[in-house]
Amino acid sequence: MTDGVAKTIEEGLRKEYAKRLFKPFAKAVVEYGLIKPNDKIAVCISGGKDSMLMAKLFQELKRHNKFPFELVFLVMDPGYSKENRERIEENARLLSIPITVFGTDIFENVFEIEKSPCYICARMRRGHLYAKAKELGCNKIALGHHYDDVIETILMGMLYGGQIQTMLPKLKSANFEGMELIRPMYLIREKDIIAWRDDNGLCFLRCACKFTQNQAKKDADGGKRLRVKELIRELKREDPQIERNIFRSVENVSLATVMEYKDKDGVRHRFDEA
Repeated sequence: MTDGVAKTIEEGLRKEYAKRLFKPFAKAVVEYGLIKPNDKIAVCISGGKDSMLMAKLFQELKRHNKFPFELVFLVMDPGYSKENRERIEENARLLSIPITVFGTDIFENVFEIEKSPCYICARMRRGHLYAKAKELGCNKIALGHHYDDVIETILMGMLYGGQIQTMLPKLKSANFEGMELIRPMYLIREKDIIAWRDDNGLCFLRCACKFTQNQAKKDADGGKRLRVKELIRELKREDPQIERNIFRSVENVSLATVMEYKDKDGVRHRFDEA
């Protein structure tokens, strides 16, 4: 039964969802140079729809690969409830994803933090993923951020952070030598991920931490992104190209027309420098 479900889903990625999911996945891999010969990639699975789909797309890519690379499907348990841990493991079996699970106590460590707990949690998660991936002989970790995450991050940086920045499709780790982070879902739309999930009758985790039980903290940390999502939806009703334009805005930066910018070393440069 499990094998049958996985095969049906894999067939769908080659047919019904090839154009919306597999092709933009493969395009990002090629366009941004995300995979090189003999890479060993830790595909990081949180249990949500994005990372689970990413794992299946990596499996499909491996079937077509033109050069050798290895995959490890890595699940970090930051302190999930028994039910949530079992949900992840059951979905992995259902989708025929051979996961490697390791535990941490991140949820307990950040639960009492009042300021930016979600940000700190994400940083801690990434550090543990890098460390475990390196221990397993990997040189890259893959995260499931998609196109909508990218454009929302651009607007959040401007509106709430007073800066222009984005999620990059790949970046070298500053703290783990020889390690790199890649985002192969970079060109995939969230609506297509949701359609894939719902069409296949799949049920994945949302954020499964204790903060979702605390509405005040949820509003403080998650409310900004929700407001930005709604803003983008509202703007799109007036201009269907708005999402594409936001995405392209960080590809078309003219340093000659900005007031000030920081170079890769963090040094500031003003427009009126001699």
